[in-house]
Amino acid sequence: MTTNPFATPPDPHAVRNAVASALSEDRAYSDVTTQSTIPIEQQGHGQFIFKEAGVICGLGIAEETFAQLSSDLYFEALHRDGVFVEAETEVATITGPLAAMLSAERTALNFMQRMSGIATLTSQFVAEAARGGNARVVDTRKTTPGLRALERYAVRCGGGHNHRDNLQDGVLIKDNHITATSNRGMDIRSAIHSARDAVSHTLRIEVEVETSEQATAAISSGADIVLLDNMDQRTMKTIVEQAPSTIFEASGGVNLGTIQAIAATGVQLISVGALTHSAPALDVSLEIRPE
Repeated sequence: MTTNPFATPPDPHAVRNAVASALSEDRAYSDVTTQSTIPIEQQGHGQFIFKEAGVICGLGIAEETFAQLSSDLYFEALHRDGVFVEAETEVATITGPLAAMLSAERTALNFMQRMSGIATLTSQFVAEAARGGNARVVDTRKTTPGLRALERYAVRCGGGHNHRDNLQDGVLIKDNHITATSNRGMDIRSAIHSARDAVSHTLRIEVEVETSEQATAAISSGADIVLLDNMDQRTMKTIVEQAPSTIFEASGGVNLGTIQAIAATGVQLISVGALTHSAPALDVSLEIRPE
């Protein structure tokens, strides 16, 4: 299984904000159950256990979650993000005030389960793609609002790569842009030239196409990347072979059963929205022992 235990971590500011928002949403500072049943001085010890095999992700976010509730809590990671572990593996411990531990428990687990699920699914896609060729598996902007930085980090931990992070990162002329510009009498060539004139020379221009004719127009007009959307594999392979100097991305209809054949067409990139919008949460538990 392909993973990346050396993935660049998410921006600390994004982590702090995401954790603070999640704790506020859960009213962790007003946990009436814990406050009415657990003495403030009582201590405890907890173990994070992966109940199923998968790729670890979110240890640092879990640590930040506990730290925001209490500076007296001590979190120790026993592994690192991006590492595959078998079921029933202990991946971290937490020690300190039991009340704060209980109030932060669900939020910390939610982050770890979500992020580990994304990392695990990504690693599966990456492994299948490698069986067909050398294409990079990349994510999309189909992320949970407010959690993009964390979810894209999880993709990296799973061995995948990130597409543009936001609408400012690069030009991607999609089908609706083409429809809108054609309504004003512009073709794909005109749309590409308009974008080239308007943005910095450092930005790449990518065009989404749905037919061989559109692909030819995009290539001849100097598109840096051509996104082949929902095309059959034979058509994709033909287009790729005719323009060896162009970067091609495949999208649409990508799943674990098709990605190997898609990679075999020779495309350099395969974007998969499912990495972030459909990854099942991994089963992670926090087993707490009061002292």
